[in-house]
Amino acid sequence: MTTHSRNGLLKNTIRITWALLFCHIAAFTQPTEKSNTYPLQLEKLKGFTQTYLFSDGFQARAKSIAEFMEDAGNYFQEEVHFTPEITLYILAPQHWRAIAAKPLHDTYGFPHNIDMQRLAMAAEDNPFWQSFLPPLDKLPEPLVAQIDQAYGKPDGGHSMMPFFDLLALHEMGHSYHGQAGLKMHRNWMGELFVNIMLHTYIAENRPDLLPALETFPNMVVGAGAAEYQYTSLEDFERLYASLGMGPKNYGWYQSKLHSAAKDIYNAGGKEVLKKLWKALEKHQEEMTDEAFADMLNNEVHSSVANVYLKWSNLN
Repeated sequence: MTTHSRNGLLKNTIRITWALLFCHIAAFTQPTEKSNTYPLQLEKLKGFTQTYLFSDGFQARAKSIAEFMEDAGNYFQEEVHFTPEITLYILAPQHWRAIAAKPLHDTYGFPHNIDMQRLAMAAEDNPFWQSFLPPLDKLPEPLVAQIDQAYGKPDGGHSMMPFFDLLALHEMGHSYHGQAGLKMHRNWMGELFVNIMLHTYIAENRPDLLPALETFPNMVVGAGAAEYQYTSLEDFERLYASLGMGPKNYGWYQSKLHSAAKDIYNAGGKEVLKKLWKALEKHQEEMTDEAFADMLNNEVHSSVANVYLKWSNLN
């Protein structure tokens, strides 16, 4: 297969992946309880600050996820002095439809924020996740090495679980700004903000997970934007509510916003998140694009303002 053909296969795989992902997303025994107040007789982990409900048979996985989310919550509490109230459902396939948001009833495995308080994620590997792995024998060896590092399993197989699990923090980020009353001002800022939260936490606390977080967006942005009809932030704002740019094009925007979040962290460190939080909490007034960019530059960091000012030149 030629390099051109391989790149085409990879780009098609990644476009489909990100389009689906971002359409409006060492266990030991822990006491649990069953309660009639929760749907489907789900079990509840005890001993955590947030509510974690899981399908029978997935206690160990639920506890591992809860510990990860609680650690993230502790980190953000120290950094921004706020913690939302969330209920995270870790669901088996037979329970998914009863809890998931209606548009995702038939898409088991798609992590999402249901209503700024409830989050849903899959309890087990599934065809949805598995469909995002391209045929590795058709890809260049350097890309296979990256995929092996990010998503390889001890038995030599691959699982996208490490990536999908991280998206729970992306979705929890929306609970933060939604419940704290921060004004995002622009749709692109709403998505950039949660990606900054996600990247900052992983970089500061779990750098071992950076390959799982970065592999897909790096490949999407690296493939270029020549094939996309919409590439400006103005188009993103105008078409965001209806996904009018189309799901594939929307996936490109999300990938670029995540890459921007990575660059912002690398330029300004964890302090950027705190400054951005304070600025979005403070400025509830309506702002022009120019005034918004000036505020970000003066009160947060030039790298954040540059997402608007230098969008077309961002890699």
